[in-house]
Amino acid sequence: MVEVEGLQDVVAADSSICFIDGARGILSYRGIDIHELAEKSSFEEVCFLLWEGRLPRRDELARLRRDIGRERTVPAETLDLLRRWGGRATAMDALRSAVSALSAADPDARSMEPEANRRKAVRLTGQLATIVAAYHRLREGREPVPPDPGRGHAEDFLRMLNGETAGAASVRALDVALVLHADHELNASTFAARVTAATLSDMHSAITSAIGTLKGPLHGGANEAVLKMLREIGSLDRVDDDIRARLARKEKIMGFGHRVYTTEDPRATHLRAMSEEVARSAGDTSLYDMSRRVEQLIRNEKRLNANVDFYSASVYAMLGIPADLFTPIFAVSRISGWTAHVLEQYAHNRLIRPRAEYTGPAYPQPYVPLDAR
Repeated sequence: MVEVEGLQDVVAADSSICFIDGARGILSYRGIDIHELAEKSSFEEVCFLLWEGRLPRRDELARLRRDIGRERTVPAETLDLLRRWGGRATAMDALRSAVSALSAADPDARSMEPEANRRKAVRLTGQLATIVAAYHRLREGREPVPPDPGRGHAEDFLRMLNGETAGAASVRALDVALVLHADHELNASTFAARVTAATLSDMHSAITSAIGTLKGPLHGGANEAVLKMLREIGSLDRVDDDIRARLARKEKIMGFGHRVYTTEDPRATHLRAMSEEVARSAGDTSLYDMSRRVEQLIRNEKRLNANVDFYSASVYAMLGIPADLFTPIFAVSRISGWTAHVLEQYAHNRLIRPRAEYTGPAYPQPYVPLDAR
């Protein structure tokens, strides 16, 4: 066998969902460039594209928006479960456990028919947003804000989180972020979902696997670390000395470099612009200005480009989103891609069963009786 650490560059599945060319900085969903989708599309439209393989007609998009809006309602027993945790669980732990519990209340739970699984995809996409917002409010001693099915997904999430209607610039910024994070081929969490689905386990189990995988700091959480660093630096005039000191200590600067892209992550291009736009709209560009200077230094010193996590940190912070919700919001977006991959796995299923390169003692080894050990 060929030794390949971390399965890097190993093709593990055929998929028509997402195409990446890391050398040219290309990311596309169903062949449509991410730059076009970020500029012209909405999260709900991208959901349809990922699930159905094409852009929706106007009536289809309106129907999907209504369906996702209606499915943002979470069963009372799930809210009771979040309430009982009383903030003791992390937001990612709460999300993972709540999604697992949702399977018991799903009306299609026992069906593996394609249409039933498609309904589960819509349902989970709506419910994840409500769970994240509700848990945050409950842990702060406030009651959840019920979803409003008449609003768009990004707008309603911010309203459920903060208890008030967000401005147009904030809604657009979050909607773009949701579009940009919707899918990214066989990343760790998506692969985990497909491995689970390949056993013909149910969609809730596959998504629970994905959330558990996303929780790991080598996958999710980098943008939270970026914000922590920016807050430690504190001001623009301290950036140069602080970053150079970190580099001298050989600290990893989070939010730079990527396992796939050797040029700029195309998602970072849009998040940089959104960070500046939201900052100027809010009248406070300090986080953006610090981020821009850090990016310049790392590019000059390390020849590394910003990735999707770097500018999403300042965007989310300026939207009033707590740092420990950054990874759960990644899941609020990526649920669209996870479910698309699960649906694709079910449609062309084969059990995923790789081999391991054995590195243990040479065969055969003698069995030593217990008394002789």
